[in-house]
Amino acid sequence: MSTIERVEDLEALYGVPGEASTVKEIDRIIPEYRAFIDASPFVALATVGPEGLDCSPRGDLAGFVRVHDEQTLMMPDRKGNNRVDSLRNIVRDPRVALLFLVPGSGTTLRINGRARVDTDADLCASFAVDGKAPRSVVVMTVEAIYFQCARAIIRSGI
Repeated sequence: MSTIERVEDLEALYGVPGEASTVKEIDRIIPEYRAFIDASPFVALATVGPEGLDCSPRGDLAGFVRVHDEQTLMMPDRKGNNRVDSLRNIVRDPRVALLFLVPGSGTTLRINGRARVDTDADLCASFAVDGKAPRSVVVMTVEAIYFQCARAIIRSGI
Protein backbone atom coordinates (compact mmCIF):
# COMPACT_ATOMS: atom_id res chain seq x y z
CA MET A 1 0.00 0.00 0.00
CA SER A 2 1.33 3.45 -0.90
CA THR A 3 0.02 6.26 1.23
CA ILE A 4 0.22 9.86 0.07
CA GLU A 5 1.37 12.04 2.94
CA ARG A 6 2.23 15.33 1.24
CA VAL A 7 0.03 17.75 -0.69
CA GLU A 8 2.74 18.00 -3.34
CA ASP A 9 2.46 14.27 -4.03
CA LEU A 10 -1.31 14.53 -4.20
CA GLU A 11 -1.06 17.38 -6.71
CA ALA A 12 1.48 15.41 -8.74
CA LEU A 13 -1.07 12.59 -9.00
CA TYR A 14 -4.21 14.67 -9.63
CA GLY A 15 -2.92 18.02 -10.82
CA VAL A 16 -4.30 21.29 -9.52
CA PRO A 17 -7.98 22.19 -9.84
CA GLY A 18 -8.94 23.97 -13.05
CA GLU A 19 -10.14 27.54 -12.97
CA ALA A 20 -13.73 26.45 -13.68
CA SER A 21 -13.67 24.50 -10.39
CA THR A 22 -12.24 27.29 -8.26
CA VAL A 23 -13.75 30.46 -9.73
CA LYS A 24 -17.29 29.39 -8.76
CA GLU A 25 -16.45 29.48 -5.02
CA ILE A 26 -17.60 32.75 -3.47
CA ASP A 27 -18.39 34.04 0.02
CA ARG A 28 -22.04 35.03 -0.36
CA ILE A 29 -25.40 33.65 -1.43
CA ILE A 30 -26.29 34.74 -4.97
CA PRO A 31 -29.79 34.28 -6.48
CA GLU A 32 -28.89 30.91 -8.09
CA TYR A 33 -27.66 29.53 -4.78
CA ARG A 34 -30.70 30.91 -2.95
CA ALA A 35 -33.06 29.19 -5.42
CA PHE A 36 -31.30 25.86 -4.77
CA ILE A 37 -31.47 26.29 -0.97
CA ASP A 38 -35.17 27.24 -1.23
CA ALA A 39 -35.85 24.07 -3.28
CA SER A 40 -33.94 21.72 -1.01
CA PRO A 41 -35.77 19.44 1.46
CA PHE A 42 -32.50 17.84 2.65
CA VAL A 43 -29.10 18.96 3.88
CA ALA A 44 -26.22 17.15 5.56
CA LEU A 45 -24.68 19.20 8.39
CA ALA A 46 -21.05 18.45 9.20
CA THR A 47 -19.50 19.67 12.44
CA VAL A 48 -16.35 19.07 14.47
CA GLY A 49 -15.81 18.88 18.21
CA PRO A 50 -13.49 17.44 20.84
CA GLU A 51 -14.95 13.96 20.41
CA GLY A 52 -14.46 14.08 16.65
CA LEU A 53 -16.56 14.68 13.56
CA ASP A 54 -20.30 14.51 13.06
CA CYS A 55 -22.37 14.55 9.89
CA SER A 56 -26.07 14.82 10.59
CA PRO A 57 -28.95 14.57 8.10
CA ARG A 58 -31.49 17.38 8.29
CA GLY A 59 -34.75 17.38 6.37
CA ASP A 60 -38.11 19.07 6.19
CA LEU A 61 -40.30 20.64 3.54
CA ALA A 62 -38.33 22.42 0.82
CA GLY A 63 -37.20 25.81 2.04
CA PHE A 64 -36.82 24.79 5.68
CA VAL A 65 -33.38 26.38 5.65
CA ARG A 66 -34.03 30.10 5.50
CA VAL A 67 -31.80 32.58 3.71
CA HIS A 68 -31.69 35.60 6.02
CA ASP A 69 -29.31 37.66 3.88
CA GLU A 70 -26.47 37.01 1.42
CA GLN A 71 -24.16 35.87 4.24
CA THR A 72 -26.56 34.20 6.69
CA LEU A 73 -28.62 30.99 6.77
CA MET A 74 -30.99 29.84 9.50
CA MET A 75 -32.04 26.24 10.11
CA PRO A 76 -34.51 25.05 12.75
CA ASP A 77 -33.42 22.15 14.92
CA ARG A 78 -36.44 19.88 14.62
CA LYS A 79 -37.15 17.14 17.13
CA GLY A 80 -34.96 14.08 16.59
CA ASN A 81 -33.12 11.52 18.67
CA ASN A 82 -31.99 14.20 21.17
CA ARG A 83 -28.30 13.30 20.86
CA VAL A 84 -27.58 16.93 19.84
CA ASP A 85 -24.12 15.92 18.60
CA SER A 86 -24.07 18.70 16.00
CA LEU A 87 -25.28 21.32 18.46
CA ARG A 88 -22.70 20.26 21.06
CA ASN A 89 -20.01 20.60 18.44
CA ILE A 90 -21.19 24.02 17.24
CA VAL A 91 -21.20 25.36 20.81
CA ARG A 92 -17.56 24.32 21.19
CA ASP A 93 -16.28 24.82 17.61
CA PRO A 94 -18.35 26.95 15.23
CA ARG A 95 -16.97 25.49 11.99
CA VAL A 96 -19.66 23.82 9.86
CA ALA A 97 -20.14 22.46 6.37
CA LEU A 98 -23.44 21.89 4.59
CA LEU A 99 -24.31 19.76 1.57
CA PHE A 100 -27.73 20.53 0.06
CA LEU A 101 -29.59 18.08 -2.20
CA VAL A 102 -32.65 18.62 -4.38
CA PRO A 103 -34.52 15.52 -5.62
CA GLY A 104 -34.19 15.08 -9.37
CA SER A 105 -31.16 17.36 -9.59
CA GLY A 106 -27.72 15.88 -9.91
CA THR A 107 -26.20 19.08 -8.59
CA THR A 108 -25.32 19.61 -4.94
CA LEU A 109 -24.59 22.87 -3.15
CA ARG A 110 -21.70 23.02 -0.70
CA ILE A 111 -21.32 25.64 2.01
CA ASN A 112 -18.56 26.12 4.55
CA GLY A 113 -18.85 28.60 7.37
CA ARG A 114 -19.41 29.20 11.05
CA ALA A 115 -22.53 28.66 13.11
CA ARG A 116 -24.10 29.43 16.44
CA VAL A 117 -27.11 28.00 18.29
CA ASP A 118 -29.81 30.64 18.90
CA THR A 119 -32.77 30.19 21.27
CA ASP A 120 -34.46 33.57 20.78
CA ALA A 121 -38.16 32.91 21.34
CA ASP A 122 -39.34 35.05 18.41
CA LEU A 123 -36.82 33.47 16.04
CA CYS A 124 -37.80 29.95 17.10
CA ALA A 125 -41.51 30.82 16.81
CA SER A 126 -40.94 32.02 13.24
CA PHE A 127 -40.00 28.44 12.33
CA ALA A 128 -43.05 26.81 13.96
CA VAL A 129 -44.76 24.01 12.03
CA ASP A 130 -48.20 22.83 13.13
CA GLY A 131 -47.87 25.10 16.16
CA LYS A 132 -44.58 23.50 17.27
CA ALA A 133 -41.53 25.74 17.39
CA PRO A 134 -38.03 24.27 17.44
CA ARG A 135 -36.08 24.62 20.69
CA SER A 136 -33.24 26.29 18.79
CA VAL A 137 -32.19 27.60 15.40
CA VAL A 138 -28.75 27.10 13.91
CA VAL A 139 -27.60 30.43 12.46
CA MET A 140 -24.77 30.10 9.94
CA THR A 141 -22.44 32.65 8.38
CA VAL A 142 -21.32 31.69 4.88
CA GLU A 143 -17.58 31.74 4.24
CA ALA A 144 -17.52 29.68 1.02
CA ILE A 145 -20.34 28.47 -1.22
CA TYR A 146 -20.40 26.71 -4.58
CA PHE A 147 -22.22 24.17 -6.73
CA GLN A 148 -20.62 20.74 -6.90
CA CYS A 149 -20.75 18.98 -10.25
CA ALA A 150 -23.28 16.20 -10.77
CA ARG A 151 -20.81 13.37 -11.47
CA ALA A 152 -21.06 11.68 -8.05
CA ILE A 153 -24.88 11.77 -8.06
CA ILE A 154 -25.02 10.49 -11.65
CA ARG A 155 -22.62 7.64 -10.83
CA SER A 156 -24.68 6.69 -7.79
CA GLY A 157 -27.81 6.18 -9.87
CA ILE A 158 -30.06 8.01 -7.43
